[in-house]
Amino acid sequence: MSVDGHIDAAGERPLLLSNDADLDRVDAERALSDAVLVGAGTLRRDDPRLLVRSSARREQRVAAGRPANPTRVALAGGGDLDPGLRFFTMGDGGRLVYCPSAAAGRLRARLGGAAEVLDAGEPLDLTGVLDDLAGRGVGRLLVEGGSAVHTAFLTGGLADELQLVVAPFFVGEAAAPRFVGGGPFPQDAGHRMTLAEARPIGDVALLRYLVSQRARDEHWLRVAIDLSRRCPPSSTAFSVGAIVVAADGEIVAEGWSRESDPVAHAEESALARAAGDPRLRGATIYSSLEPCGRRRSRPRTCADLIAAAGVPRVVFALREPSVFVEGRGAEALVAAGVTVVELPALAGAVREVNAHLPMS
Repeated sequence: MSVDGHIDAAGERPLLLSNDADLDRVDAERALSDAVLVGAGTLRRDDPRLLVRSSARREQRVAAGRPANPTRVALAGGGDLDPGLRFFTMGDGGRLVYCPSAAAGRLRARLGGAAEVLDAGEPLDLTGVLDDLAGRGVGRLLVEGGSAVHTAFLTGGLADELQLVVAPFFVGEAAAPRFVGGGPFPQDAGHRMTLAEARPIGDVALLRYLVSQRARDEHWLRVAIDLSRRCPPSSTAFSVGAIVVAADGEIVAEGWSRESDPVAHAEESALARAAGDPRLRGATIYSSLEPCGRRRSRPRTCADLIAAAGVPRVVFALREPSVFVEGRGAEALVAAGVTVVELPALAGAVREVNAHLPMS
């Protein structure tokens, strides 16, 4: 968007806000996605192909057993889409058009076999659309606009991450479309987004915000896994990283196994740094491995220490394998009233860090 919040000009010709380097970054995001979604207004205005441009990225997708291009998805409010648009005529891969019930028959007749037209309810049910996409194997959806679609996803609490690129100029036209329109966006402090990245890309600036709790959990758990890579090697203990994050997204403390002595655990080290901090009462501790529920090297387990510190929430990636003891830390935490979240999608990275140990 422009500095004054517009994603296009008001004239007939589309306005290019980005630069080549950022367009290549977007291409990389497409290549990582299972589907790309836009609204009908974007199709009419920009006539995008929504294909992966890089041949190398397409080849990587095919080598991984995926289609060369992600599934292309459009949201249409009516039945007047032109079947000659590049969305329908260029590239391989699936094309899906979701529309309200009243427009479904008319749009099917107009598009013929150019795309699969799906009845998405009256009015169009965006949550139902996402459920249907998930049933088709779409795990990562890239939403590319326009304004009405951005607004619907963000006001509906349906976005995990927002990648906002700011171009260094003003549009200055009141009639020009904005990044979002008006709507019931979450306003209280508890819904502040977490800034995960800010970097220049040529003359534009990328701001990457984590919108949902799930996205924040994955981000901080990845940080904890990165911390585990600092652990001194050991054949008798796991390499674990932990980070304590306050309710407002500020880092309270961090730690990793064997950081201070040969038997120190990651959660133990982080909590020792945070001792007495009032923010612990609303914090989350992210640990790459399930906090221990049994321990030989200390009188108190990490589960005991977490509960005693008053930390109300724990997120980890992998249950502790029964290599040294039967952990059962998650059960101990739940019994103590702590909310426990497991994100097994990141367990592979934890196993990689601990590849020197039998992790079965």
